[in-house]
Amino acid sequence: MTILGLYNNLNTFLVIGAMLFAMGIYGVVTRRTFIGMLIAAEMILAGASVNFMAFNRFVAPDPVTGQVFTLFIMAVAAAEAAIGLSIVVAVYRHYYSIDAEDATQLKG
Repeated sequence: MTILGLYNNLNTFLVIGAMLFAMGIYGVVTRRTFIGMLIAAEMILAGASVNFMAFNRFVAPDPVTGQVFTLFIMAVAAAEAAIGLSIVVAVYRHYYSIDAEDATQLKG
């Protein structure tokens, strides 16, 4: 099979999206620092975006639908990163560490 044949196949994009999603889930579960968890969460959102764009290209009758969903996911990812990094900075200022186990003593 040629590269062009893989490029024009829905299953290729779905496998790539599922791999990104699975690596993100694995990263969220196994990482101990908040920065690692944020990066893994971004990978989860990237996997969902790849799937939306793949379905947009191969299945959707309206070509704008998947692109709108992907833009919405990108906006959510940007907001998540901004809020998450501000929380990481606040935790670091209080505990002088970004380890997730140190934040178990937080009261709120």
